[in-house]
Formats: sequence, C-alpha cells, structure tokens
Amino acid sequence: MMRVLFMGTPQFAVPSLELIHKNFNVVGVVTQPDKPAGRGKRLTPPPVKELAYRLNLNVYQPEKAGELFDILKGLELDCIVVVAYGKILPKSILDLPPYGVINLHASLLPRYRGAAPIQRALMAGEKVTGNTVMLVNERMDAGDILSQEEVIIGEEDNFYTLSERLSRQGADLLVRTLNLWFRGSLKPVPQKEEEATYAPPVQREEYKLCWKAEAESVRDRVRGLYPNVYTYFRGERLKLLKVSVVEGHGEPGEIIDDGDFIVACGYGAVQILELISPKGKRMKGEDFMRGYSPRKGELLK
Repeated sequence: MMRVLFMGTPQFAVPSLELIHKNFNVVGVVTQPDKPAGRGKRLTPPPVKELAYRLNLNVYQPEKAGELFDILKGLELDCIVVVAYGKILPKSILDLPPYGVINLHASLLPRYRGAAPIQRALMAGEKVTGNTVMLVNERMDAGDILSQEEVIIGEEDNFYTLSERLSRQGADLLVRTLNLWFRGSLKPVPQKEEEATYAPPVQREEYKLCWKAEAESVRDRVRGLYPNVYTYFRGERLKLLKVSVVEGHGEPGEIIDDGDFIVACGYGAVQILELISPKGKRMKGEDFMRGYSPRKGELLK
C-alpha cells in the first residue's frame, strides 16, 4: 500500500484525511501549530490535528521548512498530499516523494488561484465552481492538472455550505485521482496561463459592508464572507447572515420600509433576513424590526 504523508490544517481538509486514511497507508500528518482562539485565547489544535489523534496517526507541527524537511526525509514516502495546509512548500520537499506532491484546490484552475477561492467565487456571483487535483510546483496553484470536477453554486449557498460540499466532493475526487495516478493511468495537463485569475486572502476591512455597492454585490459579499460581514446600526455592530435582493431605492444604507428590514444600496435594495444583533443574538430580520424598532429613513453605516 502506498505510503502517503498528509498535510492540511482547517476543517476543509478533514474529509480528505478521513478518506485517504481508509484507502492508503498514512505515515504521518503535518499541520500548522496550535493557535490561540476564543475569548480566553487558549491554544487550540487545528481540526486536522484533532482527527489525526483520533485515528492514532503521527502528527508533526513544524515551525519552519527546514524542520519539515528533516522530518520527511526519514519517512520513505511515496507521495505527499496537501489540502489547505497554509504554507508554500520549497523545492527540496517537492522533490522528495517519487509520486510527487499532490494538492486539492477548491476551484476550477487556473481560475481562482490563491488562498480564498471559495470566498472569491461567491463574492463574484459565480454560478459554478469546483475542485482541482494537481501536481504542486514552486508557483502558487500553477502545477499540472490531474483531474477536475464541477460543483454547482446554489442560490442559498454561503461560504459555510459551499465549503462543506466542496470538501466532501473534493475528498472523493482526490482519492479517485490518487488511485489512477499510482497506477500510471493519468497524464498531467498543463494549465492555461492566459486564463489564470487570483483569489487573494480576505482582508479585515472587506468584512465592513459598503452600502454604495449594487444590491447583488451586497448579497454576494454577505454570502462569500459568511458569517463575518457587518454594518453599524445606531453606532453598534450588526452582523449580516442572509440578505435577498429586492426592489427599492434610497440613500445607500437607508432603511426604506416600516415593516420588512429593507435597506437601500447604491443600486437596488436588499432585505435583511437573518442577522446577529448588537447583543450577539442570532435573529430574523423581522424580529429585529420588532425588537429594536428601527425607523424608516435611519441609516446603516
């Protein structure tokens, strides 16, 4: 059975590790170091580490690439599989396994190369995305493609739901691809550089909603950056979880209805269907209207 090292960190990588563990000999798991999380800033292990411990797998959390190379060179690897690990691998590591380093990326490459392909696809209003299994080279997400599979983006999808579906379907595609690759049944296909687009990391300031945008753009930002998009109501922060595009006009950010929670955008309007109140309570827009009594003409900023 092929000796595989798995590299991954967030929840997105968990289904892949589960399925690879069932099909191959996983000789170790490399993941990012534990990080402070929550109000108490307690050191918290990444989801991949928690699963690896439950599967009784050896876990490595190197701080530097040099440490990683020293670990890997003694493992007699056939292949390294990377799923959302979070760091660029140097050539010294890429050259180690005879079957190469294989990555699962949550887009149809060469579109949306980079750290945030799911968020950026949703924010752009895409109707279709997918998964790509590729050979890793020294350039970001630019290696030859081994397989791809489309995934439809539903109207109700947000970052959470789409990530979950892509991670499950991607895990299945990854294992099917590895079986073909190990049997010598796949020919890598170079990416078309002229079609490449990029998905840079989301910056903190992008979570603050700009009401001057068109209504469709506001909706897609709420979906893509779920559950972190926010605005201010009477000086207090509201997190917007779900909005729909409706007819209406007014000053950007203006509440334009006495009954439903409808807010004007740069063009068109959105109805806020679900949110997190200033007190941290998840609630429907209609309940917020009853509880906080926002007035028609008030502005969200």
